[in-house]
Amino acid sequence: MKAVYLYEEIQIPEKVTARLEGTTLVIKGPKGEIKKDFGYAKGILIRQEGNKIILETTFADRRKKSLFYSIKAHMENMITGVTNGYRYYLKIIYTHFPMTVKVVGDEVQITNLIGEKNVRRAKILPGVKVTVKGEDIEVEGIDVYNVSQTAANIERAAKITGYDRRVFSDGIFMYKKEVIGNEK
Repeated sequence: MKAVYLYEEIQIPEKVTARLEGTTLVIKGPKGEIKKDFGYAKGILIRQEGNKIILETTFADRRKKSLFYSIKAHMENMITGVTNGYRYYLKIIYTHFPMTVKVVGDEVQITNLIGEKNVRRAKILPGVKVTVKGEDIEVEGIDVYNVSQTAANIERAAKITGYDRRVFSDGIFMYKKEVIGNEK
């Protein structure tokens, strides 16, 4: 096997501070702070030198190479999150019964979906803000994983089964996602 050596540097922007505590990376910026543990990254050396985070590994096979670049992407997403933030847009669609969606505490409650009497609930993960504006739902926060999972929880809670999707198109569907600082 050929010895493959991988080396990447992630530059920390001026308004962001990074701290490496063992295998946990703490990134703090103008929008907040994100902590993520990279203890699962066996064989990948993570270290900090000044305003750079350095990743390196040797003997990288396919699996280790994909893990290496996934960790790099996670770290870049953390930096983007604390500087700009992430926002997902969902659309409330109903054709038969008017659906009501409201935020109560740490959950989104969906009532009257295709005439159901029970309330469907979707969990809002920590650090995520959900706002309902008419037929639109905005999910935003600094951690892309919590924001996307919250949007997926809402979409999944409004999923209907056992009906013909061509006739019953009711539900909540994601239609746009963006980095908050990069609106077009």
